[in-house]
Amino acid sequence: MRQPAVYLMASQRNGTLYVGVTSDLIKRVWQHKNHVVEGFTDKYGIDLLVWFEQHETMESAITREKAIKKWNRAWKLALIEKTNPDWADLWFVITGEMPDFRRPLDSRLRGNDESGIRDRHPQTPVIPPTSVIPPTPVIPAQAGIQKGDDA
Repeated sequence: MRQPAVYLMASQRNGTLYVGVTSDLIKRVWQHKNHVVEGFTDKYGIDLLVWFEQHETMESAITREKAIKKWNRAWKLALIEKTNPDWADLWFVITGEMPDFRRPLDSRLRGNDESGIRDRHPQTPVIPPTSVIPPTPVIPAQAGIQKGDDA
């Protein structure tokens, strides 16, 4: 999915939000989910892709990201709720992977597991992303993803 995109990630439903922009949404979300890059999303356990918008040019994506970053929280929540009212992890939409249905999605998003502590990585992808999902597993070094890579 190498196309400029603006995206919102969350720690859980109505949790901590992160607004980002990238030219490769699958690779960037994989990095967030696997906490490859140290920073805000890693520190606060932000690993659910809850909204994204594709753009024709990087310039328009950056302009949109800057505008959304200035919005108040209520507007950002409304943007998510408009297209993703269940706060589903859209990783499965962008990769075509099937989610793990062993635990209800609602409990993964709300942090209502038996211990009362949210599983930090309930849906960490096994296969690192590339522009096309490979038919066989690829290790991160083969996919060109290394610790410290950013958007």
